[in-house]
Amino acid sequence: MSRRAYAPVMLLAATLSPAFSAVADNADTANDSNNPLNFASGMNLQDYYTPRIYNTNVHTNDLLVRGTLPIEPNDFIPVPQLLRATAPISTRPDPHGGYTTGEGDLNLFDIFLLKTDGVQLGIGPQITIPFADHDELGTGKWQAGLAAIAIDSSPRGLLGALVQYQSSFAGDSDRQHVETATFQPFIIHNLSKGWYLRSTGTWTYDLRNDTHYIPLGLGGGKVWKSGDNVLNAFIEPQWTVERKGDGQPQFTLFAGLNVTFGN
Repeated sequence: MSRRAYAPVMLLAATLSPAFSAVADNADTANDSNNPLNFASGMNLQDYYTPRIYNTNVHTNDLLVRGTLPIEPNDFIPVPQLLRATAPISTRPDPHGGYTTGEGDLNLFDIFLLKTDGVQLGIGPQITIPFADHDELGTGKWQAGLAAIAIDSSPRGLLGALVQYQSSFAGDSDRQHVETATFQPFIIHNLSKGWYLRSTGTWTYDLRNDTHYIPLGLGGGKVWKSGDNVLNAFIEPQWTVERKGDGQPQFTLFAGLNVTFGN
């Protein structure tokens, strides 16, 4: 190719390069903000509002206040860790026909990042502390178990899942034994300018009582930078498409604001 013919190609590449860089930057920022294995400090406010429970006229709400702290590898544990704490503020029907609002049970889990290249993989222990203000807001039981996450990241978005299992081992002897498992898919499709589509409904199984419900979510969100931090606001309606047992959500509105610090 002659220099004269080569010049337009170079000019076109120079013109498009900032656009391609911006798209890639937006995708990387959105992926990091949505990735539960992103190795960064963060704070989340996430709300699950269920306006109707099957075969009842009651509603529930759970506001999750969640913080994530990354821990660098050290002499004792040679792999990176993500320590996550979730404190719910819940609203539930009470025995007198009204509603009770207060703190729910506190959940902690420590994820060890076993693989950070390609498909990311994390696994670690978790514990739930019976911290609820009222009986209807918690289980009254100490619970322990495992959490495992696998995430595949690409410019198109994220694909992966979080699996959790817990069983009670101590607590109020008058309260029922607890054994649960959850499966939460992460399906994130990036759009332009930080916008994205999402589906992250959590499949919940009560193994003690042989009940479950499976929601299907479809929503969207927007990621943007504010100084050194990244903000992520989203809303995701979720419909229950499969269920077994009483007291299951019919429809849930999931919304939240995630903040990633220092990106």
